[in-house]
Amino acid sequence: MPLPLPVVLAGARGHGRWHLANLRRLQGLGRVRLAGICELEPLTAQELAESGFDGGCDSGLGGHEPPEQSDDLAALLDSTGARAAIICTPIQTHTDLALTAAARGVHLLLEKPPAATWADYARMTEGVRQAGVACQVGFQSFGSHALPAIRELVRDGAIGNVTGIGAAGAWVRDEAYYRRAPWAGRRRLGATDVVDGVLTNPLAHAVATALELACSGRAEDVTSIEAELFRANDIEADDTSSVRITTAGGLPVTVAVTLCAEQAGEPYVLVHGERGRITFWYKQDRVLLQRAGYGPEEIVHGRSDLLENLADHLEHGTPLLVPPARTGAFMRVVEAVRTAPEPVPLPAGAWETRHEGPGGGAVGSGPSGGGARRVVPGIDALVAAGAESLSLFSELGAPWARASEGATP
Repeated sequence: MPLPLPVVLAGARGHGRWHLANLRRLQGLGRVRLAGICELEPLTAQELAESGFDGGCDSGLGGHEPPEQSDDLAALLDSTGARAAIICTPIQTHTDLALTAAARGVHLLLEKPPAATWADYARMTEGVRQAGVACQVGFQSFGSHALPAIRELVRDGAIGNVTGIGAAGAWVRDEAYYRRAPWAGRRRLGATDVVDGVLTNPLAHAVATALELACSGRAEDVTSIEAELFRANDIEADDTSSVRITTAGGLPVTVAVTLCAEQAGEPYVLVHGERGRITFWYKQDRVLLQRAGYGPEEIVHGRSDLLENLADHLEHGTPLLVPPARTGAFMRVVEAVRTAPEPVPLPAGAWETRHEGPGGGAVGSGPSGGGARRVVPGIDALVAAGAESLSLFSELGAPWARASEGATP
């Protein structure tokens, strides 16, 4: 039996806590070993205990020593002998940290978005290629077994010829969400691009999953991008946006998303066909098939874990689920958002502030403290209409929307 894969986690707070829980699960199965944690401020004894990596015998991990900690990723990789690194740090740091690991022959699980700019993405992919290391990008939805099932339905003609793909995401984020880190809600920090907008980070899965179903995520299949970027919050980046991507085959992919929803909902991708449609709630791995002459059919699929898939790739040559090439189309959208005009602030009458207690009814919305948040009345229906009709906000008649200058890669 192969030895567990030694892994270093860079960025163990915020979303990094999810990776800690997954590492504990896989370490319990003997697949990986958390060798080190890279953080600017080391995890406290309490944080290690809460994550199950304090070395105690009651952790269920066989009494392993606590992982080594350092704020220097290069030194930590060298001292631990790690074979893989998870990069879960601010967006603008992804490329340099990924190349630091690749230069040492360390394989990568790189959180989404893989980079803040197309130039950084190209630099990262070339560096990884030259180093000969494996790189998995952290779009967890690509591990869903629903994706091949949807492709098979389309190939079998279940909904006829595909006419377009829509995606919708209505989430809530309170104002404290944008104060959690200096880069949160920013387009740039000084001269450094960040691009922390709703399309490129919180609801990036909606964009990437729709593109994966449209064109296998390849950059060369994107021919044009029209983006409409708005913000209700007092931030630099967009929090309420729509984008239409046209593929080389002429297929439109339209995504409408917001972080200012009236009620938080499950994001989904909608595959339109001449004789029916397929709805994919990608966080739930749930697929609904609706077609002429049949009753609705719904199934919940399984999912492959991306870190486990990376370990299988290194041990057995199993193909990676999310190599960088499958995120090229998504990175074209990131670049279009980065180079687009500044997001348009919504007029005061287009949004309102709501004060809610902890949770605030925001089930499934992700990190939100349940405090004051800005809401755009009517946005939930507008987001759904965008996915349904493949239309941008301005085309749906939103009184605050105006056509933005489109960016074409």
